[in-house]
Amino acid sequence: MSQRGLSSPDSLGIYLTYSPKIDCSDSDRNCISNVRPEGLQYTAAAKKLIWLAKEATNLQISGVALKDESDVQEICVQSLSSMLA
Repeated sequence: MSQRGLSSPDSLGIYLTYSPKIDCSDSDRNCISNVRPEGLQYTAAAKKLIWLAKEATNLQISGVALKDESDVQEICVQSLSSMLA
């Protein structure tokens, strides 16, 4: 899906909606944007998408009700790994 106004033609946006319906608004969706080699790397975007999908399924919510805390979880895992090393 593309959006007008993006400054890079190779940029991707990924949208996730838990239990989508015809009348969903933008606030019901999570968006991972600027997915491209010079922006958010594909592997990082995939990790965010997996985290958001798991949380959306577990909590049965998405959009503004579901805050992306995948980076916080990654930092905690890295800190714990370095402490145990």
